[in-house]
Amino acid sequence: MKVAITIGQGVMMLFMTLITSTASYADVTTKTEAVAVNIDKTSFKCIRDMTPVRHFYVDNLLGNIEETLAAANSPEGAIYPTGSVVQLVPTEVMVKREPGTFAATNDWEFFELEVDEGGSKIAKRGFVDVVNRFEGNCFACHAPAREKWDFICESGHGCEPIPIDHKMTGALQRSDPRCGEEVLEPGDSMALLKLKLMVGAGLTKQWLEDLF
Repeated sequence: MKVAITIGQGVMMLFMTLITSTASYADVTTKTEAVAVNIDKTSFKCIRDMTPVRHFYVDNLLGNIEETLAAANSPEGAIYPTGSVVQLVPTEVMVKREPGTFAATNDWEFFELEVDEGGSKIAKRGFVDVVNRFEGNCFACHAPAREKWDFICESGHGCEPIPIDHKMTGALQRSDPRCGEEVLEPGDSMALLKLKLMVGAGLTKQWLEDLF
C-alpha cells in the first residue's frame, strides 16, 4: 500500500507539473499574442528589404521573422504569427493583426499603398473596401484559400488566378521606388509596359461602366 501511495503521489505530482507548465506556456503565448501591432506609413518599406520567399516577400512587425518564415515555408500550411507581413507587389500588403481583430479574415488586415521615393502612404486599409489596381477586392481574392494556408494565395491554394504573372510582379518588386535605384532584369521594361496597358484598359472599362 505504501508503494502504491508513493507511485500515486508521484503521478499526481507529475500531473500537477504538466498542468503548471501548460498554464505557464499558455500565459506566455497569450501575452505574446496580445502585443499590439501598431501600423502607420512607416511600417512599410522597400519590398526588397524584406525576406524573399519564392515569388513574394515576408517580414514581421514584432520582430518574429523566424516564425513567419516557418509558416511561409511549411509544405502543409500554417497559421502565421501576429505581426506577419506578406507582400507580392509594392502597393499591396497584408498584415496579421492581434487575435480577434478581424474574425472574417483570420485577423489579416489588407492595405493599399501609394509609394514613391519618399516612402509609403496608406491609401486604404481594413478588408471590406480595399481593392487593387484591377478593381479586385483583396479580401474576396484571398478568401477562397483553403483554411490550412491562412488566407495566403499561391498556386494550388484554392484562390482564383490573378491577371498578372511572375515576370510582372518581379518587375514591380525590382522597380519599387522606395528602394532607390531600379535593378531591372532583361524583359522587365516590357513587362511593366504591358502591366501599364492592362491597368489603363481596366480604368477605361470602369469609366465607361460608370458613364453608362
